[in-house]
Amino acid sequence: MNNYVQRFLLENLDIRGAVVHLDSVWQKMLKDRRYPDPVMQLLGEMSATTLLLGDQLKQTGRLTVQLKGDGPISMLVIDCDDSLHLRGMAKYAADVTAQPVPDLLGHGQLVLTLDMLSMREAYQSIVPLNGDTIAEIFEHYFKQSEQLPSRLFLTTSDHAIFGILLQKLPDADQLDPDGWTRVEALTATAQSRAMFELTAEEILTRLFVEETIRIFDAQSVSYGCHEDPTKIYDMLQSLGREEVNAILRECGEVVVHDDICNREYRFDAFAIDAIFREAGPTIH
Repeated sequence: MNNYVQRFLLENLDIRGAVVHLDSVWQKMLKDRRYPDPVMQLLGEMSATTLLLGDQLKQTGRLTVQLKGDGPISMLVIDCDDSLHLRGMAKYAADVTAQPVPDLLGHGQLVLTLDMLSMREAYQSIVPLNGDTIAEIFEHYFKQSEQLPSRLFLTTSDHAIFGILLQKLPDADQLDPDGWTRVEALTATAQSRAMFELTAEEILTRLFVEETIRIFDAQSVSYGCHEDPTKIYDMLQSLGREEVNAILRECGEVVVHDDICNREYRFDAFAIDAIFREAGPTIH
């Protein structure tokens, strides 16, 4: 299984963590997008981090993570559900070039939205973009939201993503005052594309050869974009037949682009007529 999140615990140190790896799912997200390298890099790191957050969902729901700023990369959006179906997109200026992350994103916000069936309304957390890398931005978020020292180590290419999350639990310093520093240093050595070819168990046993490691079952990740014309029909019906017919008269067809899944839907007059006939008459 090459698309997964796998959690672990360093039992004698009271340090927990998780490994994330994507290959085919990541390649599907990038297909036909032609993102410049700086955009691809940040979107990959965002995808890994969102999965590490989404893997903690214990009930039916969806987590959406957005980075929004006034820089040349104006928006990065990733969402996943409790089954780790992942999808995402980026919006950026045509002339974006390699720059430090704060310059690419500009001033903005990290927005996390949790929408669960058990909740009466969605929960949203908004924090400023604080950090020089995607990892640092989310480490700052973890510190505020979970009040646990956390480190992220992320590696992205155009064919795979790899990441490790570490979190220091409350008794860590009592068990081993140097344990957290030692584990951080060891994990930093794993920021290599050589990790793409190894399993989580191989990575963890190589990194922490002297530690007692409990490795939990891997959770499979899949691509979350499937053709769903029903949601497009509902959107067109919500616009109303008069407005949709005006688009038809002007353009000859109605074109709807699903940005997050990079899919285009086209409707001619016959298709539009069928959509509204199925909807039935509108009662005011």
